[in-house]
Amino acid sequence: MNTADQYLKAVYLAQRMEDGPAATGTLADMLDVSPASVNEMVGKLEDRGLLEHEKYKGAALTDEGIERAHDALTTYCIIERFLTNVLEVEEFRDEARALEAVIDDTVAERLDTIIDRRPECPECFDPEADCCSYLEPSLD
Repeated sequence: MNTADQYLKAVYLAQRMEDGPAATGTLADMLDVSPASVNEMVGKLEDRGLLEHEKYKGAALTDEGIERAHDALTTYCIIERFLTNVLEVEEFRDEARALEAVIDDTVAERLDTIIDRRPECPECFDPEADCCSYLEPSLD
């Protein structure tokens, strides 16, 4: 997953939390970057036709942007579930965030074959908790 996909995933989740366009301030907080960085990437994603941005209202994903964000979120969920249920990593959120930028689709597909991912994934992702709402770490 590349940086653009991480931004698309953040816009997708912010839109769900805010029930409308994603504010650039919200995206900056979610991604732990400056608002200027968000504005720059939002412009690039808009140029690619992946989102639409209206000044003072926020960013909204296009159909293609939604599809890419959905794929990015699915990959993130696969990583979280693998770290939690297979490797039993306690700090799985931090690890998942670090790994999502370097795990490609092929690796994610292979990880998906060894985890028990729910069929409703990634719609079960809770943006407020920053993890799958069904994810129960099996840590002793």
